Amino acid sequence: MPSGQQERAQAAAITPGGPPEEQQPAPAERVLALLGGHRLSPGQRRIAQYIIDHLTEAAFLSITDLAERVGVSQPSVTRFATSLGYSGYPALREALQPIALSAVAGSPETRAEIRRNELQAAVDAEIQNLENLRRVLADTDRVLGIGRELALSMPLTVLGLRISVSLAEYFAYAARRIHPDVRLVTRGGSVAYDALLQSREAGGTWVLAFAMPRHANETLAALRAARRTGLRVALITDLTLGPLVEEADVTLTAGTGSRLVFDSYAAPGVLSAAVLQAMADADPERTQVRLEGYEQVADQHDFFLDD
Repeated sequence: MPSGQQERAQAAAITPGGPPEEQQPAPAERVLALLGGHRLSPGQRRIAQYIIDHLTEAAFLSITDLAERVGVSQPSVTRFATSLGYSGYPALREALQPIALSAVAGSPETRAEIRRNELQAAVDAEIQNLENLRRVLADTDRVLGIGRELALSMPLTVLGLRISVSLAEYFAYAARRIHPDVRLVTRGGSVAYDALLQSREAGGTWVLAFAMPRHANETLAALRAARRTGLRVALITDLTLGPLVEEADVTLTAGTGSRLVFDSYAAPGVLSAAVLQAMADADPERTQVRLEGYEQVADQHDFFLDD
Protein backbone atom coordinates (compact mmCIF):
# COMPACT_ATOMS: atom_id res chain seq x y z
CA MET A 1 0.00 0.00 0.00
CA PRO A 2 1.45 3.43 -0.90
CA SER A 3 2.84 5.21 2.13
CA GLY A 4 0.56 8.23 1.65
CA GLN A 5 -2.55 6.07 1.57
CA GLN A 6 -1.35 4.06 4.54
CA GLU A 7 -0.88 7.25 6.53
CA ARG A 8 -4.38 8.45 5.59
CA ALA A 9 -5.91 5.09 6.50
CA GLN A 10 -4.11 5.09 9.84
CA ALA A 11 -5.17 8.66 10.50
CA ALA A 12 -8.79 7.75 9.76
CA ALA A 13 -8.83 4.77 12.14
CA ILE A 14 -10.33 5.24 15.60
CA THR A 15 -7.52 4.74 18.07
CA PRO A 16 -7.21 5.26 21.80
CA GLY A 17 -6.26 8.81 22.55
CA GLY A 18 -7.30 9.96 19.08
CA PRO A 19 -9.77 12.71 18.31
CA PRO A 20 -13.27 12.40 19.75
CA GLU A 21 -15.58 10.15 17.70
CA GLU A 22 -17.80 13.04 16.67
CA GLN A 23 -14.83 14.57 14.84
CA GLN A 24 -14.17 11.40 12.84
CA PRO A 25 -15.66 11.03 9.36
CA ALA A 26 -18.57 8.62 9.30
CA PRO A 27 -17.76 5.05 8.16
CA ALA A 28 -19.81 5.67 5.03
CA GLU A 29 -17.66 8.65 4.09
CA ARG A 30 -14.43 6.79 4.85
CA VAL A 31 -15.20 3.72 2.77
CA LEU A 32 -16.40 5.84 -0.16
CA ALA A 33 -13.24 7.93 0.02
CA LEU A 34 -11.15 4.76 0.01
CA LEU A 35 -12.91 3.17 -2.97
CA GLY A 36 -13.79 6.29 -4.94
CA GLY A 37 -11.82 8.45 -7.37
CA HIS A 38 -10.53 5.60 -9.53
CA ARG A 39 -11.46 4.40 -13.00
CA LEU A 40 -12.85 0.91 -12.42
CA SER A 41 -14.23 -1.61 -14.89
CA PRO A 42 -17.85 -2.78 -14.41
CA GLY A 43 -16.53 -6.03 -12.90
CA GLN A 44 -14.37 -4.11 -10.44
CA ARG A 45 -17.32 -1.92 -9.51
CA ARG A 46 -19.24 -5.08 -8.58
CA ILE A 47 -16.48 -5.88 -6.09
CA ALA A 48 -16.59 -2.33 -4.73
CA GLN A 49 -20.39 -2.48 -4.41
CA TYR A 50 -20.21 -5.78 -2.53
CA ILE A 51 -17.72 -4.28 -0.09
CA ILE A 52 -19.97 -1.24 0.38
CA ASP A 53 -23.05 -3.38 0.95
CA HIS A 54 -21.32 -5.91 3.26
CA LEU A 55 -18.56 -3.80 4.80
CA THR A 56 -18.46 -5.35 8.26
CA GLU A 57 -18.20 -8.84 6.77
CA ALA A 58 -16.22 -8.20 3.58
CA ALA A 59 -13.34 -6.48 5.38
CA PHE A 60 -12.43 -9.78 7.07
CA LEU A 61 -12.91 -12.19 4.15
CA SER A 62 -10.04 -13.99 2.49
CA ILE A 63 -9.42 -13.28 -1.18
CA THR A 64 -10.92 -16.69 -2.00
CA ASP A 65 -14.09 -16.02 -0.02
CA LEU A 66 -14.53 -12.49 -1.41
CA ALA A 67 -14.07 -13.70 -4.99
CA GLU A 68 -16.64 -16.45 -4.40
CA ARG A 69 -19.19 -14.09 -2.82
CA VAL A 70 -18.92 -11.57 -5.66
CA GLY A 71 -18.71 -14.21 -8.39
CA VAL A 72 -15.34 -13.18 -9.82
CA SER A 73 -11.90 -14.75 -10.00
CA GLN A 74 -9.18 -14.23 -7.40
CA PRO A 75 -6.95 -12.42 -9.93
CA SER A 76 -9.88 -10.01 -10.50
CA VAL A 77 -9.87 -9.16 -6.78
CA THR A 78 -6.11 -8.61 -6.90
CA ARG A 79 -6.41 -6.32 -9.93
CA PHE A 80 -9.19 -4.43 -8.15
CA ALA A 81 -6.94 -3.80 -5.15
CA THR A 82 -3.99 -2.70 -7.27
CA SER A 83 -6.23 -0.39 -9.32
CA LEU A 84 -6.98 1.41 -6.05
CA GLY A 85 -3.25 1.88 -5.46
CA TYR A 86 -2.60 -0.99 -3.03
CA SER A 87 0.10 -3.61 -3.32
CA GLY A 88 -2.53 -6.35 -3.24
CA TYR A 89 -5.72 -7.51 -1.59
CA PRO A 90 -4.19 -7.96 1.90
CA ALA A 91 -3.19 -4.28 1.98
CA LEU A 92 -6.68 -3.22 0.91
CA ARG A 93 -8.26 -5.46 3.55
CA GLU A 94 -5.97 -3.97 6.19
CA ALA A 95 -7.23 -0.49 5.27
CA LEU A 96 -10.88 -1.62 5.35
CA GLN A 97 -10.80 -3.36 8.72
CA PRO A 98 -10.61 -0.28 11.00
CA ILE A 99 -13.50 1.26 9.08
CA ALA A 100 -15.51 -1.95 9.45
CA LEU A 101 -14.83 -2.09 13.18
CA SER A 102 -15.99 1.49 13.64
CA ALA A 103 -19.13 0.67 11.65
CA VAL A 104 -19.88 -2.27 13.96
CA ALA A 105 -19.57 0.05 16.94
CA GLY A 106 -21.79 2.66 15.33
CA SER A 107 -25.34 2.82 14.06
CA PRO A 108 -27.07 -0.33 12.78
CA GLU A 109 -28.11 1.78 9.77
CA THR A 110 -24.51 2.14 8.58
CA ARG A 111 -24.90 -0.09 5.54
CA ALA A 112 -28.01 1.77 4.34
CA GLU A 113 -26.18 5.04 4.96
CA ILE A 114 -23.24 3.89 2.85
CA ARG A 115 -25.52 2.86 -0.01
CA ARG A 116 -27.48 6.12 0.20
CA ASN A 117 -24.30 8.20 0.23
CA GLU A 118 -22.87 6.23 -2.67
CA LEU A 119 -25.91 6.93 -4.83
CA GLN A 120 -25.82 10.59 -3.85
CA ALA A 121 -22.10 10.70 -4.58
CA ALA A 122 -22.81 9.34 -8.07
CA VAL A 123 -25.24 12.21 -8.67
CA ASP A 124 -22.73 14.71 -7.26
CA ALA A 125 -20.07 13.39 -9.66
CA GLU A 126 -22.44 13.88 -12.59
CA ILE A 127 -23.20 17.42 -11.43
CA GLN A 128 -19.46 18.10 -11.48
CA ASN A 129 -19.23 16.67 -15.01
CA LEU A 130 -22.01 19.03 -16.08
CA GLU A 131 -20.24 21.97 -14.42
CA ASN A 132 -17.09 21.10 -16.38
CA LEU A 133 -19.12 20.84 -19.58
CA ARG A 134 -20.63 24.24 -18.89
CA ARG A 135 -17.13 25.70 -18.97
CA VAL A 136 -16.37 23.85 -22.22
CA LEU A 137 -19.53 25.21 -23.85
CA ALA A 138 -18.54 28.75 -22.91
CA ASP A 139 -16.59 28.63 -26.20
CA THR A 140 -19.76 28.62 -28.30
CA ASP A 141 -17.92 29.30 -31.57
CA ARG A 142 -16.29 25.87 -31.44
CA VAL A 143 -19.55 23.97 -31.02
CA LEU A 144 -21.37 26.15 -33.57
CA GLY A 145 -18.52 25.60 -36.02
CA ILE A 146 -18.65 21.81 -35.84
CA GLY A 147 -22.45 22.00 -36.02
CA ARG A 148 -22.19 23.85 -39.33
CA GLU A 149 -19.73 21.31 -40.71
CA LEU A 150 -21.91 18.36 -39.74
CA ALA A 151 -25.01 20.05 -41.18
CA LEU A 152 -23.25 20.48 -44.54
CA SER A 153 -22.01 16.88 -44.77
CA MET A 154 -24.20 14.95 -47.24
CA PRO A 155 -24.51 12.26 -46.03
CA LEU A 156 -23.58 12.60 -42.36
CA THR A 157 -22.26 9.42 -40.74
CA VAL A 158 -22.72 8.82 -37.00
CA LEU A 159 -20.59 6.08 -35.46
CA GLY A 160 -20.83 4.43 -32.05
CA LEU A 161 -19.64 0.94 -31.14
CA ARG A 162 -20.22 -1.24 -28.06
CA ILE A 163 -21.28 0.89 -25.07
CA SER A 164 -21.32 4.02 -27.25
CA VAL A 165 -24.15 2.67 -29.42
CA SER A 166 -26.86 4.27 -27.28
CA LEU A 167 -25.44 7.78 -27.63
CA ALA A 168 -24.93 7.34 -31.38
CA GLU A 169 -28.50 6.07 -31.82
CA TYR A 170 -29.91 9.03 -29.88
CA PHE A 171 -27.92 11.50 -31.96
CA ALA A 172 -28.79 9.86 -35.28
CA TYR A 173 -32.49 9.62 -34.39
CA ALA A 174 -32.68 13.33 -33.59
CA ALA A 175 -30.38 14.41 -36.45
CA ARG A 176 -32.66 12.71 -39.00
CA ARG A 177 -35.40 15.17 -38.04
CA ILE A 178 -33.26 18.10 -39.27
CA HIS A 179 -30.79 16.52 -41.75
CA PRO A 180 -31.81 14.78 -45.00
CA ASP A 181 -29.26 11.93 -44.95
CA VAL A 182 -27.92 10.54 -41.68
CA ARG A 183 -26.23 7.12 -41.69
CA LEU A 184 -25.73 5.24 -38.44
CA VAL A 185 -22.84 2.79 -37.97
CA THR A 186 -22.99 0.55 -34.89
CA ARG A 187 -20.91 -2.42 -36.04
CA GLY A 188 -17.13 -2.45 -36.34
CA GLY A 189 -14.68 -4.25 -38.59
CA SER A 190 -15.29 -4.55 -42.31
CA VAL A 191 -18.96 -3.59 -41.88
CA ALA A 192 -17.92 -0.19 -40.53
CA TYR A 193 -15.32 0.25 -43.26
CA ASP A 194 -17.88 -0.49 -45.99
CA ALA A 195 -20.34 2.01 -44.51
CA LEU A 196 -17.70 4.71 -44.18
CA LEU A 197 -16.45 4.15 -47.72
CA GLN A 198 -19.98 4.32 -49.15
CA SER A 199 -20.63 7.51 -47.21
CA ARG A 200 -17.53 9.14 -48.62
CA GLU A 201 -18.29 8.00 -52.17
CA ALA A 202 -21.79 9.46 -51.80
CA GLY A 203 -20.26 12.86 -51.05
CA GLY A 204 -20.04 12.81 -47.25
CA THR A 205 -17.30 14.87 -45.63
CA TRP A 206 -17.69 14.19 -41.89
CA VAL A 207 -18.27 11.35 -39.45
CA LEU A 208 -19.35 12.07 -35.88
CA ALA A 209 -18.00 9.34 -33.58
CA PHE A 210 -18.78 8.54 -29.96
CA ALA A 211 -16.14 6.86 -27.79
CA MET A 212 -17.08 6.20 -24.18
CA PRO A 213 -15.18 3.98 -21.72
CA ARG A 214 -14.19 1.24 -21.95
CA HIS A 215 -12.71 2.48 -25.20
CA ALA A 216 -12.77 -0.21 -27.87
CA ASN A 217 -9.94 -1.10 -30.22
CA GLU A 218 -12.50 -1.41 -33.02
CA THR A 219 -13.48 2.24 -32.49
CA LEU A 220 -9.88 3.27 -33.07
CA ALA A 221 -9.76 1.06 -36.18
CA ALA A 222 -12.97 2.66 -37.47
CA LEU A 223 -11.61 6.19 -36.97
CA ARG A 224 -8.47 5.27 -38.87
CA ALA A 225 -10.58 3.75 -41.64
CA ALA A 226 -12.63 6.95 -41.83
CA ARG A 227 -9.48 8.99 -42.23
CA ARG A 228 -8.24 6.66 -44.99
CA THR A 229 -11.45 7.14 -46.95
CA GLY A 230 -11.04 10.91 -46.75
CA LEU A 231 -13.70 11.63 -44.13
CA ARG A 232 -12.99 14.13 -41.39
CA VAL A 233 -13.69 12.99 -37.83
CA ALA A 234 -15.51 14.80 -35.04
CA LEU A 235 -15.21 12.88 -31.76
CA ILE A 236 -17.34 13.08 -28.62
CA THR A 237 -15.51 11.34 -25.79
CA ASP A 238 -14.42 11.60 -22.17
CA LEU A 239 -10.75 11.71 -23.21
CA THR A 240 -8.45 14.66 -23.76
CA LEU A 241 -5.39 12.66 -24.87
CA GLY A 242 -4.59 9.34 -26.48
CA PRO A 243 -4.80 7.56 -29.85
CA LEU A 244 -8.54 8.16 -30.32
CA VAL A 245 -8.09 11.90 -29.89
CA GLU A 246 -5.08 11.84 -32.22
CA GLU A 247 -7.21 10.39 -35.02
CA ALA A 248 -9.90 13.08 -34.69
CA ASP A 249 -9.97 16.43 -36.46
CA VAL A 250 -12.15 17.89 -33.71
CA THR A 251 -12.65 16.52 -30.18
CA LEU A 252 -15.44 17.56 -27.81
CA THR A 253 -14.90 16.26 -24.29
CA ALA A 254 -17.49 15.44 -21.63
CA GLY A 255 -16.86 13.41 -18.48
CA THR A 256 -18.75 10.20 -17.71
CA GLY A 257 -20.07 9.17 -14.31
CA SER A 258 -18.11 6.21 -12.95
CA ARG A 259 -19.41 5.84 -9.38
CA LEU A 260 -21.94 3.09 -10.17
CA VAL A 261 -21.46 -0.38 -11.69
CA PHE A 262 -22.00 1.04 -15.18
CA ASP A 263 -21.04 4.50 -16.42
CA SER A 264 -23.66 7.22 -16.71
CA TYR A 265 -23.70 9.79 -19.49
CA ALA A 266 -25.40 12.98 -18.34
CA ALA A 267 -22.68 15.29 -19.71
CA PRO A 268 -22.14 13.46 -23.05
CA GLY A 269 -25.92 13.49 -23.52
CA VAL A 270 -26.12 17.25 -22.98
CA LEU A 271 -23.12 17.78 -25.26
CA SER A 272 -24.82 15.71 -27.98
CA ALA A 273 -27.95 17.84 -27.67
CA ALA A 274 -25.82 21.00 -27.93
CA VAL A 275 -24.25 19.77 -31.18
CA LEU A 276 -27.71 18.95 -32.52
CA GLN A 277 -28.79 22.49 -31.63
CA ALA A 278 -25.77 23.85 -33.50
CA MET A 279 -26.71 21.77 -36.54
CA ALA A 280 -30.27 23.08 -36.40
CA ASP A 281 -29.07 26.68 -36.13
CA ALA A 282 -26.67 26.23 -39.06
CA ASP A 283 -29.56 25.97 -41.52
CA PRO A 284 -32.69 27.31 -39.79
CA GLU A 285 -34.86 27.27 -42.92
CA ARG A 286 -34.14 23.60 -43.65
CA THR A 287 -34.60 22.78 -39.97
CA GLN A 288 -38.03 24.43 -39.85
CA VAL A 289 -39.23 22.77 -43.06
CA ARG A 290 -38.13 19.32 -41.96
CA LEU A 291 -39.53 19.64 -38.43
CA GLU A 292 -42.90 20.85 -39.74
CA GLY A 293 -42.97 18.05 -42.30
CA TYR A 294 -42.25 15.47 -39.63
CA GLU A 295 -44.98 16.82 -37.37
CA GLN A 296 -47.48 16.53 -40.21
CA VAL A 297 -46.52 12.89 -40.79
CA ALA A 298 -46.62 12.18 -37.06
CA ASP A 299 -50.12 13.62 -36.79
CA GLN A 300 -51.31 11.82 -39.91
CA HIS A 301 -50.14 8.41 -38.69
CA ASP A 302 -50.83 9.00 -35.00
CA PHE A 303 -47.23 8.32 -33.88
CA PHE A 304 -47.56 9.70 -30.37
CA LEU A 305 -49.91 9.80 -27.43
CA ASP A 306 -51.58 13.15 -26.84
CA ASP A 307 -49.86 14.95 -23.96
